[in-house]
Amino acid sequence: PLGQGSANAVGMAMAERFLAGRFNTPNIQVTDHFTYALVSDGDLMEGLSAEAASLAGHLGLGKLIYLYDSNDISLDGPCSLHFSEDVAQRYAACGWHVQTVADGDTDLDAIDRAIGAAKSETRRPSLIVVKTTIGFGSPNKSGKAASHGSPLGEDEVARTKEALGLAPGDFVVPAEAQEHFRKSLERSRASYDRWQTELAGWKDAHPDLARTWEGAWSGTLPEGWSRELPVFEAGEKIATRVAGGKVQNAIAREVPWLWGGDADLSCSTMTSLADEASFEGQGGRGRNIHYGVREHVMGSIANGIAYHGGSRSFTATFFVFSDYMRPAMRLAAMNHLPAVYVFTHDSIGLGEDGPTHQPVEHLMSLRAMPNLVVLRPADANETAHAWRVAMEQTDRPVALVFSRQKLTVLDRSSHGAADQLARGAYVLRDSPGGAPEAILIATGAEVHQALAVQSKLEAAGKRTRVVSMPSWELFEEQSPEWQESVLPAAIQTRISIEAGATLGWSRWIGPRGKAIGIDRFGASAPADVLFEQFGLGVETIAAELESLFD
Repeated sequence: PLGQGSANAVGMAMAERFLAGRFNTPNIQVTDHFTYALVSDGDLMEGLSAEAASLAGHLGLGKLIYLYDSNDISLDGPCSLHFSEDVAQRYAACGWHVQTVADGDTDLDAIDRAIGAAKSETRRPSLIVVKTTIGFGSPNKSGKAASHGSPLGEDEVARTKEALGLAPGDFVVPAEAQEHFRKSLERSRASYDRWQTELAGWKDAHPDLARTWEGAWSGTLPEGWSRELPVFEAGEKIATRVAGGKVQNAIAREVPWLWGGDADLSCSTMTSLADEASFEGQGGRGRNIHYGVREHVMGSIANGIAYHGGSRSFTATFFVFSDYMRPAMRLAAMNHLPAVYVFTHDSIGLGEDGPTHQPVEHLMSLRAMPNLVVLRPADANETAHAWRVAMEQTDRPVALVFSRQKLTVLDRSSHGAADQLARGAYVLRDSPGGAPEAILIATGAEVHQALAVQSKLEAAGKRTRVVSMPSWELFEEQSPEWQESVLPAAIQTRISIEAGATLGWSRWIGPRGKAIGIDRFGASAPADVLFEQFGLGVETIAAELESLFD
């Protein structure tokens, strides 16, 4: 989709600099390439490209070069209908080095000179505005919108070939073009062989760096990388966003190619890597990326980093702003990119922040996205295993959804083990005294509500099971035997508890179940008041479940 490629290129250029900062030595530059993007009028109309240009200029990504195919035609007609700004001045204002090639149709030497000048500019990214004619050579459609979204057609192709001095018959690559590209092949082969020789010498001289390099490029996590993950004491009260930050930092100490950043919210998302510098775009030092208030480009840059390879990246923002990132997240899922999205402030538990910042429909909307794993842990120890699952993914992105409010760390001696989070859902606690009569299924902070409801019903002689279900996607991947062991088909009295939209819960609670959630926008009030007002209080939920026994 338009604009995404321009932002992916920024991520690729950042990845190149990051790897240069990690692995280059004074004598050998094992990472030292340019990143090129071919961008269109439509790309540069999209707001995403403005976010990308702003950040790239700020970082001074001198090895990033855009070639702007400026043909002034869009699908509906000339760009003058809706696009009349001075693009060159806009990019110059963002700190880019800008050049214009007046004749991009035939003046290849001018394009070559412009690329050479762009490569010589090391302090700024470069935009080369190349003025071209859409449908160049077509007698009837050249320079017209008719050549934008449709093929020329058999007759017009023949006329175009004739106008360009080509034979009108079968497709032929002219000998001059073949010769030109074969020279490029020879030059590239020599360059590649030279780099391989340098790389081998570098590996011999720097064996420790070489081992890290191999791990980073293969995506193989270091041996024992998860041994130092924190274990949180039962009874401690800690928000899962805070626990997530502690876990993330423990992982970063063991996985030196993990880096990432936030949309100007690290003080709230708790995702800053301690004792690490801010990423700077010249030498590539630093592991903390400051994206600013640019959520969409943050997601797209993370995709570019993943496309490039050689590192793992995370992003972080409030959960409600996943809306701003959705196009990039969808492409990550479609293209099997192992991006990690940290989303905090996951429900109406934000309280006084009000309905604009309280995600209600977001969990369900992300669960609807194919090939995306959504994880909403119930306490700090589930959070540690959620991060572990995220790091072990190699072909799909993961959304980690964390709470703002403090949650009590569960006593695992009397509850299911937290590492069962990897199976998507598990039995957290059964009432003593026999087989359960009903099942309470909950995610995240609402697991604690489910446990409180269970205790209340125990006093009334009702036997229930509490199931923690942090990930629908992971549970769907389990064997039928595991699914049956957690949610026995024979127990049809079920209730789900989640501070979000109830759409979809019927899959797990069945026709006799009851979904407790929020199917309207939130409000501004203290979190505990909101939970009561929205029907998520313990007394209300207990009454709802008791009614199903009748």
